[in-house]
Amino acid sequence: MLANYVPIFVMLPLGVVTIDNVLEDKDTLVKQLQKLKEAGVDGVMVDVWWGIIESKGPKQYDWSAYRSMFQAVQECGLKLQAIMSFHQCGGNIGDIVTIPIPQWVLDIGELNPDIFYTNLKGNRNREYLTLGVDNLPLFNGRTAVEIYRDYLKSFRENMSDFLESGLIIDIEVGLGPAGELRYPSYPETQGWAFPGIGEFQCYDKYLKAEFKEAATNAGHPEWDLPDNAGEYNDTPESTEFFKSKGTYLTEKGKFFLTWYSNKLLSHGDLILDEANKIFLGCKLKLAAKVSGIHWWYKTDSHAAELTAGYYNLKDRDGYRPIARMLSRHHAILNFTCLEMRNSEQSADAKSAPQDLVQQVLSGGWRENIEVAGENALARYDSAAYDQILLNARPNGINRDGQPKVRMYGVTYLRLVDELLQKTNFDIFKTFVKKMHADQDYCQDSKKYNHHLGPLERSKPKFSTEDLLEATKPVEPFPWDEETDMSVTGGGGGLLSYLISKILSLFK
Repeated sequence: MLANYVPIFVMLPLGVVTIDNVLEDKDTLVKQLQKLKEAGVDGVMVDVWWGIIESKGPKQYDWSAYRSMFQAVQECGLKLQAIMSFHQCGGNIGDIVTIPIPQWVLDIGELNPDIFYTNLKGNRNREYLTLGVDNLPLFNGRTAVEIYRDYLKSFRENMSDFLESGLIIDIEVGLGPAGELRYPSYPETQGWAFPGIGEFQCYDKYLKAEFKEAATNAGHPEWDLPDNAGEYNDTPESTEFFKSKGTYLTEKGKFFLTWYSNKLLSHGDLILDEANKIFLGCKLKLAAKVSGIHWWYKTDSHAAELTAGYYNLKDRDGYRPIARMLSRHHAILNFTCLEMRNSEQSADAKSAPQDLVQQVLSGGWRENIEVAGENALARYDSAAYDQILLNARPNGINRDGQPKVRMYGVTYLRLVDELLQKTNFDIFKTFVKKMHADQDYCQDSKKYNHHLGPLERSKPKFSTEDLLEATKPVEPFPWDEETDMSVTGGGGGLLSYLISKILSLFK
């Protein structure tokens, strides 16, 4: 039965290390970690914020507060997933604290705002550097990729004891806003609200010049970036670009969307290659996070996915090329919105989170990579847990060995007081047990077929043709209707969710 075991991790609070680089309340953290350990949780995940560590100036790193926190996690007997968070905290769904990127970088941006992602109107987004500056030495002689590389190198050097002891089992490399490999197409700070289609974010001078060069090389110097794709809160049909028979289906539209999505792939590939070189030989896995943009999935144009950089249509898979790129770095694909059901979404958003999860996870498995995931929003009800359990083992457990497919791990968002309230925590403990296929906590990951050997060097780079070949749609793996490991022991998950929603109206 241990072959069915899926490890469960819990995301630590966003501000567990303060903006002043202090582990403020270590005693409370240790008590919370001990509770998680007693519940059978396998480990925790934490953001390691660039804006905190390198805040004093270029290459001035201070890891002391994080070392203290890592020590606490190790003493509690938990494993650790570390996110290299090169983005701002604040401005995304669920952000309750603000941690900007380093001030010295923002100062460079004051003089040269084109280092930030920019929409058609010229609004700058300061939560992450545009991929247009990946290879430009605009930061005191360093490129953006060199900044990320030096940070990762310093992490390896300063956390070597935790790496050698086996505490840190994966390094998730932040590749965009919210740490996700995407463009910041739906920023609440600029007025976006669900279910707006979002906007393309490639109008900084560097990406503009790159597109002009690409169009000219393709024999179309007259082509410009889209100016008819609407605004953040539009619907697809209200725009010329995304409407039925719109620009996205023309030769010019297809060229732009291919360029826009390929730039994102190249960005992720470049940074993961650096990460692979730095952590070579360490007993861990690399990971990258992909966003669960489930709204407008049921429409022909998939507008919200397209603006984020996922060129995904009925006849074109936008996610399998990402999985293929990750495969060369031996990296895990970490996906979101595992807790969501189609039936819970408002009809006007044309949303299909279940179909999206099925497509993305299947694409990862087809490319022979490990797939992990997390919930997008805080949920404490059995319906959400049952949906996560279904996605963790889409065809249930196999009492005679390995299940047909199984997620590599799930991270629950997040460790907050509400989770630890008795009623919520009791359900959560049952969820952990069900994730473990009703087995006790297992210290030795080899027993459930997680072999953490030394990280091998990335395989040769895929050609553009190889990546485009992965856009051919393939049938997703089949999913059962319900999990065979329900936290209620039956089919009461959805009922409990509806009851909890009704009760919340009277709070």
